[in-house]
Amino acid sequence: MLDVNLIRNNPERVKEGLLKKKVDPKLVDKFLRLDEEWRNKTRALDDLSAEQNLVSREMGRNQSQDLLSKAQILKQRISDIESERDVLTSKRDDLLNKFPNLPFDDVPVGKDETENKVLKNAGKKRDFKFKPKDYLSLAEHLGIINVKKATEISGSRFGYLMGDAALLEFGLVKLAFDTLIKEGFVPVVPPVMISPQVYKEMGRLSSDQKEDKYFLPKDELYLVGSSEHTLGPLGRGEVFEESSLPRRYVGFSTCFRREAGSYGKDTKGILRVHQFDKVEMYSFVKPEDSEKEHKFLLSMQEKLVGSLDLPYRVVEICTGDMGWTDARQFDVETWMPGQGENGEYRETNSCSNTTDFQTRGINAKFKNKEGKKELLHALNATGFAVGRMLIAIIENYQTENGEIEVPKVLREYLGKDKIKI
Repeated sequence: MLDVNLIRNNPERVKEGLLKKKVDPKLVDKFLRLDEEWRNKTRALDDLSAEQNLVSREMGRNQSQDLLSKAQILKQRISDIESERDVLTSKRDDLLNKFPNLPFDDVPVGKDETENKVLKNAGKKRDFKFKPKDYLSLAEHLGIINVKKATEISGSRFGYLMGDAALLEFGLVKLAFDTLIKEGFVPVVPPVMISPQVYKEMGRLSSDQKEDKYFLPKDELYLVGSSEHTLGPLGRGEVFEESSLPRRYVGFSTCFRREAGSYGKDTKGILRVHQFDKVEMYSFVKPEDSEKEHKFLLSMQEKLVGSLDLPYRVVEICTGDMGWTDARQFDVETWMPGQGENGEYRETNSCSNTTDFQTRGINAKFKNKEGKKELLHALNATGFAVGRMLIAIIENYQTENGEIEVPKVLREYLGKDKIKI
């Protein structure tokens, strides 16, 4: 959640940030009005509690009927105002939940993905002597992805990974873990279900995000949309020693998304699905180190994608396209020669600095050198979104006869250098 004091003390800055993220800035005025009512009730309760304490002390010396009556009246007034404040608290919290994290001042301002900024191009595109095919036609021919059977069993936006595609997945996961553990990341297999309260604390039930989540009402649990969602709560209610920072985790889990709002987009194949597997990085750092950590996580993404010898580019996401919880976001887009007419860059990795937006919700802190507790900053970054990396590998490593060369770095995991019938 956003810092309440920031909204109170610098409402114009908050309005400007909301506008950049395409959120109605009138929310600020609505919140401040409600917040003032809440503060008035809180002050009234403090005054009544102080008066109640005085009466209690007097009653310790004098059990008069007048004091007893006064004590009963005070008790009822406190109960009434507490009920009124509880209603205001609920309304205030619901309104606060509609505030996204504010973008840093130097983030590119734009309305949508067309105004994102390309920062870097890396890797060399392969010079095919033939017209590259799309991954699905190649994979179906080789029998390594079966979308038709998955649709029959589970409906649209599902797929079976078969044979060498399944082995490629676990090769990618092992490669990511081997690489990141050397950099001090703690390996984690997190839960894929999360309580509504903790999900809300992570800022992931705000606005239209809720519509993209699978909820199990009988169990009061959500299925996670990313490993990040249950990696972050590892710091919930914790106070880390400054000397233990940065605290870095790498998690692997299955993720679930309704893909709300993506009607008609990438409906075939496994690029945009309801269920997918992902390796995710998550860091807790001191506030002054979060921008440095952000660049470090991005460098890890580049190292992973680069190790597969895939062409990619780094993009800074503009304010109108960036995530709800993010103050700054980078994407890695990998070249996929079989997409569109002449190939396309598609997002395979996302890297976000959420500052203290999530840590305020989960109350994740550290103790500084002076012994004072401060909110941590939290960051998350995709290691490998498995399905999308499989697409990139299949399309970039295809041969004219429809076989798939295995990237050199994955050959030891698969025990072969080519996927063929």
